[in-house]
Amino acid sequence: MQLIDTHVHINFDIFQPDLAAVRARWQEAGVVRLVHSCVHPQEFASIQAIAEQFTELSFAVGLHPLDADKWDEQTATLIKSLARSHSQVVAIGEMGLDFYKADNYEHQHQVFVSQLAIACELDLPVIIHCRDAAPAVREVLQKWRNWHGRMVRGVMHCWSGTPEETQWFLDLGFYISFSGTVTFKNAKTIQASAAMVDSDRLLIETDCPFLSPVPRRGEKRNEPAYVRHVAEQLAKIRGETIEEIAQKTTGNACKLFGLTL
Repeated sequence: MQLIDTHVHINFDIFQPDLAAVRARWQEAGVVRLVHSCVHPQEFASIQAIAEQFTELSFAVGLHPLDADKWDEQTATLIKSLARSHSQVVAIGEMGLDFYKADNYEHQHQVFVSQLAIACELDLPVIIHCRDAAPAVREVLQKWRNWHGRMVRGVMHCWSGTPEETQWFLDLGFYISFSGTVTFKNAKTIQASAAMVDSDRLLIETDCPFLSPVPRRGEKRNEPAYVRHVAEQLAKIRGETIEEIAQKTTGNACKLFGLTL
C-alpha cells in the first residue's frame, strides 16, 4: 500500500533533531511521496535542502495569506524564479484567504490573484489555504475563470468546509484534501464533506506539524507517518477499504502534481 502526504511542513525547527527517524517512520507507514508546502519564499532554501536529501519529497513555493503584508513588487519575481529553478517544484502555494486570523481582506485578495497568475504562467497547480473565507475564495476563482477563460488546477488543502462549499470547489475542478481534522470526534461537517467528494478528486495530508489525528491527537507534533490515520478514517466514512483509499488518493496526487512512483 502506497500513500502520499500532499501537505507537510517538515522544515520547521521542531523536526530538526530527529528528521531521519521521522523519515524512517513515514517509510514504514507506506508514505512513498510527500509534497512540502511553503509559507514564504524565504523558506525555499531550507525546503530545497530537505528535498535534495529525501528524493521522495516534492515542494511548492508561494506566500501564505497570513503573510500577505510581506508581499512587495519583488515577491512575484522571486516566486517565479524559484519555481523555475528546481525540478522538484510541483506547485505554487500555499496561497489563498484567511479571514479567521486577519482582516486585511483587500491585500490578501491582491496577493492571492497575483499568485494565481504566476501559477497559470508556469502551468503549475495551486495549493489553496481557505479559512473562514470559502465564499470569497469561490468568488476569486469564478472571476478568474470568467476573465481568463480558463481555470487554474489545484487543491483546497486541509479542507473544513460544508458539503455545499465542497461542491462549489468540485464544480470549479479542484481537488479536496483532508487532514487529521477529519478524525476528530465532533468534526461532523468535515466528515459529511469527506463522504461526498468524488473519488477522482480526493487527497490526504497531515499539514504536519499541526493537527495530529486521532489516535495521535494528544501529541504536540504531527508527522507524515500519521497520514495513514487520515486514510483509515476516510475509509470508514466512505465505506471503503484503506487500500482503496490509498490507491485513489495516491493516483490523484500523482495526476495533480505530476508525481511518479
